Amino acid sequence: MATGAFQIRGLHVWPGYLDRPAQESLVADLRKVAEAAPFVTPVTPGGRQMSVRMTAAGRLGWVTDRRGYRYQPQHPSGAAWPPIPPAVLAIWRNLTGLSRDPDCCLVNFYDSGARMGLHQDRDEGDFSFPVLSVSLGDDALFRIGGADRSEGTQSFWLRSGDVVLMGGSARLAWHGVDRIRPASSTLLPQGGRINLTCRVVTAV
Repeated sequence: MATGAFQIRGLHVWPGYLDRPAQESLVADLRKVAEAAPFVTPVTPGGRQMSVRMTAAGRLGWVTDRRGYRYQPQHPSGAAWPPIPPAVLAIWRNLTGLSRDPDCCLVNFYDSGARMGLHQDRDEGDFSFPVLSVSLGDDALFRIGGADRSEGTQSFWLRSGDVVLMGGSARLAWHGVDRIRPASSTLLPQGGRINLTCRVVTAV
């Protein structure tokens, strides 16, 4: 592990993995992603509007609407998702050690009032691959539990430039974001937090 890295409930955390110039460069890459595939405000199958806005890059993107949760090859507009930025792929390869690249880089934007309820990432077809998460912008209070919903949870702050790897025993852990700490970062001019999650969706 890198200096300062730690584990919590099987989760691997690299605080400050990306320095400020790397963060700024990645934000510029993500602006290009959002130009090709604009952020949308998703709706759950039950009709509830989520508080985060989403887009994606890669061969597949994760979407939710009245028809359910799923991965699909097109943005809701019908356009193909843009490619995953090389800088994101470099983080994936360096920290996972895998030759297999992710199929999807989900991009979530949290404004000051957004949150993400406890959930498992289980729409993928092969749970042997980890999920990689990159935080940019304002701090987020991240909550992690176990694979069983009845297990207790722990929370800790994720800051801009932090990277998290959910694999092994933590791959199906329940997790979420309790809240955002507004104005805790100057990375994004209008504030807020961007979170990237890279996933392998299919085994081949």
